[in-house]
Amino acid sequence: MTLEFCLVFIVTVFVASGIPGPSMLLGLTHGMRYGFKDTAYTASGNMLASSIQAIISIAGLGILIATSGTLFMIIKYIGAAYLVYLGIMLWKSPPWDMHGTEKTSKPTKVPHKKLFYQGFIVAAGNPKAIVFFTALFPQFLNPEIASLSLYIFMVTTVAIAAFTCLMIYAAGGQKIGHFFKNSDISKLVNKITGGAFVSGGLAIIYSNK
Repeated sequence: MTLEFCLVFIVTVFVASGIPGPSMLLGLTHGMRYGFKDTAYTASGNMLASSIQAIISIAGLGILIATSGTLFMIIKYIGAAYLVYLGIMLWKSPPWDMHGTEKTSKPTKVPHKKLFYQGFIVAAGNPKAIVFFTALFPQFLNPEIASLSLYIFMVTTVAIAAFTCLMIYAAGGQKIGHFFKNSDISKLVNKITGGAFVSGGLAIIYSNK
């Protein structure tokens, strides 16, 4: 395992993980609503799901999912339905003030388990991640030199990238949240982000692949 190999793989995974998608949008939204610190639980759920997907791909099951139309569609629709559900919940949620005011308001609170599960389900509900890993890993695997340490390195890189990229979005969301303390603006943000989740879920449902 050369330094060049490690750097190329790390950069590739981080760039791919940072591309805007359902998980990153969820990180941005949670950063705005709950703050950077609490969104770490969302990122942890995303990290676990991404790690499992990477392990499945390395184990060769990614090929099965990629070629089994029924299994792929089941995972796809479950993930899409959950995105629509999250969108509706966001759309209907009351105004929020993430950081509160000096005397009267308190930051929005939510059970950490709920944040973790949302992060996990949104990431796990994207079967295309497994297909992506199945296509990516062979570019860096050589059967003649493959080893357990190499597999651990690849899965660990995926896990760190998933957590870090979502937290970057969360940090951005927290910064943006400073401008949305007005209740009318926060309601608009709820509807915009909720609409984005619903649209994303419906787009997945009606996509051909």
